[in-house]
Amino acid sequence: MTENTVPTRTRFFDHRIPSLSGGKYRITVTQDIEEIDTARDLPPAVQPFDVRTERFVLGEDDVRACYPVPDTVGDYKHLLAHITTELPALAWSRRLPGRERATPWTALLVFREDELPEDPEALGLVEPCTVRALLDGELDGVPPGIAPGTIFDDEWDLVCDTVRVPGDLFAAMLPRAEEAALLAHVREGGPPDATHVPSGYEDDPPREDELTSVMVANRFPATNGTHAVHLVSLEGWEHLLDGGAPEGEVRLVSLWSWSFTAKSDRTKGFGDVVQNLATEGLPEGEQPDLLLRSRVPEGSPSTEAERTAREYLANGYTPLAQRMESGEAGYAFYRGPLTAAPARPLPDDLPPRFDSGNSALIYLAEYGIFDATYAAAFTLGRTLALADAEFRRHLLAYRSAARSATRRLAALPDTGNLSVSNTASLLRTGGARRSFDRLLTADGGREMTAALTGAGPALLAGRRRVRTRSTGPVRVRTADLKTMVAGGRTRAALASVLSEELEPVTAWLDRLRLLEQVPFDHLVPTFDERDDEGALPPESVRFAYVDPGWIRAAVDGALSVGVGHVLDSALNELAAEGTVSAASAVLVRSEVVPNWPDTLYTAHREGEEVAEVRRARVGEDLLLFLYPEVVDAFAITEPPQGLHFGLDSLGQLTARNLDPERGEVGAELDDPFPRETHAFDRFLRNPTDAALGADVIAVTEGPDPLVPALAEAVGVDDLTPARFALQMVDTPESQRFVRPRT
Repeated sequence: MTENTVPTRTRFFDHRIPSLSGGKYRITVTQDIEEIDTARDLPPAVQPFDVRTERFVLGEDDVRACYPVPDTVGDYKHLLAHITTELPALAWSRRLPGRERATPWTALLVFREDELPEDPEALGLVEPCTVRALLDGELDGVPPGIAPGTIFDDEWDLVCDTVRVPGDLFAAMLPRAEEAALLAHVREGGPPDATHVPSGYEDDPPREDELTSVMVANRFPATNGTHAVHLVSLEGWEHLLDGGAPEGEVRLVSLWSWSFTAKSDRTKGFGDVVQNLATEGLPEGEQPDLLLRSRVPEGSPSTEAERTAREYLANGYTPLAQRMESGEAGYAFYRGPLTAAPARPLPDDLPPRFDSGNSALIYLAEYGIFDATYAAAFTLGRTLALADAEFRRHLLAYRSAARSATRRLAALPDTGNLSVSNTASLLRTGGARRSFDRLLTADGGREMTAALTGAGPALLAGRRRVRTRSTGPVRVRTADLKTMVAGGRTRAALASVLSEELEPVTAWLDRLRLLEQVPFDHLVPTFDERDDEGALPPESVRFAYVDPGWIRAAVDGALSVGVGHVLDSALNELAAEGTVSAASAVLVRSEVVPNWPDTLYTAHREGEEVAEVRRARVGEDLLLFLYPEVVDAFAITEPPQGLHFGLDSLGQLTARNLDPERGEVGAELDDPFPRETHAFDRFLRNPTDAALGADVIAVTEGPDPLVPALAEAVGVDDLTPARFALQMVDTPESQRFVRPRT
């Protein structure tokens, strides 16, 4: 097995300019000899040759991916379409006349519905024709001004796709030469969400088999509806890259096209929602209470009783009406298993298990009121068990098998010196049969042969085995059986022998420990979906501890079903040994739950991620997470969609470091860009024109161009294509919540 010692990474490069661009070339060789006229006898040797590249058509295998994914529907209003090709040098493989080598000959354009005359529904439709028909102007629209002498003979009859575009719209969307260069780059490897290079690998040579070229659009699909995307050739239109508009409609070569539907049913984005979760709409400077409890009325307690009541309320209790078995009515405190502060441990002098609801009642003698928390948990566990016929059947079957095994063990000679495995072997039925099978197979059957051979002479000599007469059945008291079951070795042996009967019982109880069967109003008794002041108001995140005492009482209640005598209660100890437990919980009540179903939720303890033991959706907008240890932080992260370009839902870019002396290149800076939310419109070419050129970025030219402002914000003089791509990567948004100290 080999291990890759180089971490997975993504790197951006400005371009990949070939030594020779596509086209027709000639090599001329001349020979000159001093003082001799060689022009007649040694004429120049001319060798023409061609450099063939993609020009009018891309192959199916040339395109690796398009984003947004073709024919999908999504909230894309802040994202820029892009195309990734398997040809690292594609955008620079041809040189536009009069332009720098770094200027791409392609551009990615995004069109809305009703903008393209031949594709009003923006489905990505094209008009195919031959290159000859295109350049001869046989289709509507001004053809590209490509010199006929640059066309290879076999290209004239090549069928290419074309799209007709209104001239003024083309001019409004066409990137300037410098902008076109910034909108194309080369990418190397890495996972979809990698945005920077691990330290120590910045200067490694590119991995040729991981290089791709990426072309990014300069227009946001900000309106709901279908959008068509075309990768077009700029050959023949290079004169417009400095500005200006063609006369009438133009006919462009479309190298690749697709469509997607932008649809946003929400007035708020993911970032707005999770930011509101962090503040809960409170005035600036106020922090929400992230612990699971109702708000305690303001003011100082005037009496000890009021102080105690406030303490109970602050710990998640709620007062409820109570009716005792005697018929007396009153009030009691109750809380569920989820607490705002760690629950007080149960007293050491309590019996190992509760045997009734009354035994779990806590009486606050000073105030004449009960804490019914554990009594209610016991009753709930018992009720759930009684309601589940299959669990009752498994529980009674386990007890029946356990009683039989315990009595067999009590009837055997002293087993105190036997190992657990040997004791378990004695308890298993069919022992005589297994001994006989062992005798048949041991030592290739020679033991059985020797036994049979020796039996004959013994019988002929009149020797026989004398059996000791039994004095009658051994009677064992139930109390002795209970004591025996309490022994660690006996319990281990019983668990081994009864594993088949125990498994469905312990599995059901483990689900109870993870609160699977527990109604939500028992988990959070103060929950009211209409109450904005309750323990779990709308748009909130709450931390909680899980009370092991509550879990124990619920398990005891479930195991109280069908208890007939003392031995049954002892056998409950064995069944109550669970394999899972939860120490803390996080509850999320938010529109994030239904509207962003692929959201990532992670919890941490001292910086280390903690895996959940259970996740449950409750109703439409509520999630419950249980963890095996107490977590101190919880993060909600936008669903990853691979590496794409654009703004987050707050209309900002994730600014990244570009100076190695300031830290890791690509690492996120503290402040986004721009610092104000929803303020990116100022970097659009024409933010007030809703009909023409709307939502097109003014990359380098315009009233307020993007690149100079962005370069200043990240602390560099200028942005290259690779640097610009790094800044435009849209990282999934994340909001972190920290559990308050208790």
